[in-house]
Amino acid sequence: MNTSDFRSLHAQYNPDTAETEREPSPDPNSFVATLHRIGTGAAADGQPWPERHQLPGRCLQLADADCALAGLRVVAELMLAAERARQNGASEEYLGDRMMEGLKMACVALTAQVAERLQVRE
Repeated sequence: MNTSDFRSLHAQYNPDTAETEREPSPDPNSFVATLHRIGTGAAADGQPWPERHQLPGRCLQLADADCALAGLRVVAELMLAAERARQNGASEEYLGDRMMEGLKMACVALTAQVAERLQVRE
């Protein structure tokens, strides 16, 4: 077997520098930690789905729906701000028709995601 010409990307333990190098405790609110929790079934607030009587797969579906609903709210707020800027602001402040169409398509996609995740399958 051939060995790689590149160093391993994983951290290597060196006992000579073990006492001088202290790894900081992982922040539970860091981006990577939150992303990991979301990937393992966390809801939009980054916490696991609170209903414990559901099956694990259903908890994951509900957490996905919760995240999609949070995204839908953000997109709807962007659309509302864009529409108010179009009505009340200067013409250069308007996002444009293509951007508005993209936001509306994002709303449709997020709504479809929520509907699919909330549908009960037996």
